Amino acid sequence: MAETRALGTSGIRTIPLMLGGNVFGWTADRAKSFAVLDRFVERGGTLIDTADVYSEWIPGHHGGESERMIGEWLRARGRRDDVQIATKVGTLEIDGHKGLRPDHVARAIDASLERLGTDYVDLYFAHRDDPDVPQAEALGAFAKAIEAGKVRAIGASNFTADRLASALAVSDAQGLPRYTVLEPHYNLIERVQFESELQPLALSEDIGVVPYFALARGFLSGKYRSAADAAKSPRGQQNVKFLEGRGAQVLAALDTVAAETGAPHAAIAIAWLAGRPGVTAPIASATSVEQLDQLLDALDLELSAAQIARLDAAGA
Repeated sequence: MAETRALGTSGIRTIPLMLGGNVFGWTADRAKSFAVLDRFVERGGTLIDTADVYSEWIPGHHGGESERMIGEWLRARGRRDDVQIATKVGTLEIDGHKGLRPDHVARAIDASLERLGTDYVDLYFAHRDDPDVPQAEALGAFAKAIEAGKVRAIGASNFTADRLASALAVSDAQGLPRYTVLEPHYNLIERVQFESELQPLALSEDIGVVPYFALARGFLSGKYRSAADAAKSPRGQQNVKFLEGRGAQVLAALDTVAAETGAPHAAIAIAWLAGRPGVTAPIASATSVEQLDQLLDALDLELSAAQIARLDAAGA
């Protein structure tokens, strides 16, 4: 079992992998979702990421499908005390409103708790920044949820460094809860946005970092090698576009490290990300136990300094 890490100052500890729940109720049906969740806990995982908006983008879906699936699993398995649940607010529309207005946050957290079948979440993210709502008002809404026992810690997803720094300053000046966790878009091939400004801020403020798109929507699994591979998944067309930039050299570096270690490409990409300064636990999803095992195997993979340097250079 992998050692756990502190997730910033949130009070949460986790192995260096957070399980992405976006696929539950979408590309993973009930049986597959339950199997993946069971295996995650069996192998020492505890931290599960979801959002109220998952998977609204599918025809016939309305959001909440992932939360509802996780809630069914929690009830069926009696696992609530064994895991930590993170969900998000801000992108799912409720009665014509979304974002971080206090009344919307209050309604959204209650709806998420109902779908999850629990009376609290361990971590509640602002899914996106809301420039139309004063930061003190948004943080005040989170404060009320914490005071009511519905939320234990809060985080920020998709924030710029400037806006996150501003929110932290507001928290400190007004005695409001702090964002203790950051969920940014970051992986081996998409690095600039995080590394240029967010990473230094997270390190200086002791903020836990849980990057999403850890495998670049699956590109870093190594299965997208040509335009013809776009048909391999619903996100295939987006993935083959990486081949136009640094994608080919990143795949070549992954190929070399895979030959040296015998590890699958996905595990190598996760291991690289988990070792980056400031990163606590990459987020990755799986639709089968076999996929999940590959991701979890990354936690036992020790990349050499030369291998890390090779990957760094390819993705820079």
